[in-house]
Amino acid sequence: MSFKIAIAAALSTVFLAASGPVAAQTATPEWRTIAPENLLIIDTAKGRILIELEPRMAPLSVERVRTLADQGFYDGLKFHRVLADFMAQTGDPLGTGAGGSELPDIDGEFQFRRGRDLGFVSLVTAQAGLLGFAGSMPVFTQPDAQMMVTADFKTAAQALFCPGILGMARNQDPHSANSQFFIMTGVNESLNGLYAPFGRVVAGLDVVRALKPGSEAANGQVVDPDLMTRARTAAALPERERPVVRVRPPASPAFAAMVEQVRTERGARFTVCDIQPIAEVTGG
Repeated sequence: MSFKIAIAAALSTVFLAASGPVAAQTATPEWRTIAPENLLIIDTAKGRILIELEPRMAPLSVERVRTLADQGFYDGLKFHRVLADFMAQTGDPLGTGAGGSELPDIDGEFQFRRGRDLGFVSLVTAQAGLLGFAGSMPVFTQPDAQMMVTADFKTAAQALFCPGILGMARNQDPHSANSQFFIMTGVNESLNGLYAPFGRVVAGLDVVRALKPGSEAANGQVVDPDLMTRARTAAALPERERPVVRVRPPASPAFAAMVEQVRTERGARFTVCDIQPIAEVTGG
């Protein structure tokens, strides 16, 4: 069974535990502070979007967006393609979906290798693997036992396209990502394994959902679109201007309690895409 087929099987056939591994991790700190270089700040006329970048899963994508953001490349660019309950796309200097930066295209990062140090916490078990969280990202992966039979003591894993996830846009060539990216506002399983997830909104998903949408007939192309007025990593800002964002680790008791509440409310419909990061923002 291929990894992509295994993910599809896992998303369609799940077994919900009354209390999963997340509930047993009581020694985990209650908060984790996002490093300034991994905190992307996008300002818009409708509010601020705070994003945790995830270089452990997509280092090339993260480095590209960091570089362009801190150069000021994204300032003033349009959310040129927005589809309600799906995604908002930006990062094109032409504003049409056909443009990019002068930097070379980067390779697709559709899967990654997971070690025990990633801090993965399983929320749902399935015949084909495990669905859970690592950092702020929803992840499908093989069990830890698979690490014992690999040369690098790691196993296959893949971040999933749930609400709030950022993905690198590309054309038909899987290795054509450049400057454009999209922010998910809904769930779309068809993107899993075909686009590179590289971060997640930890505050401001309501702002993304408030961006002016385009029509489905026009494939989401927006007339008079909203803009990124400024995009920077926190590391590029003077310290007095930096927001500080703390998130609950997936193994923390507070995160476990939230998961169990959502699991109870959703019942058999529960998926990892029902879970959003718990964040606290100060300063900035």
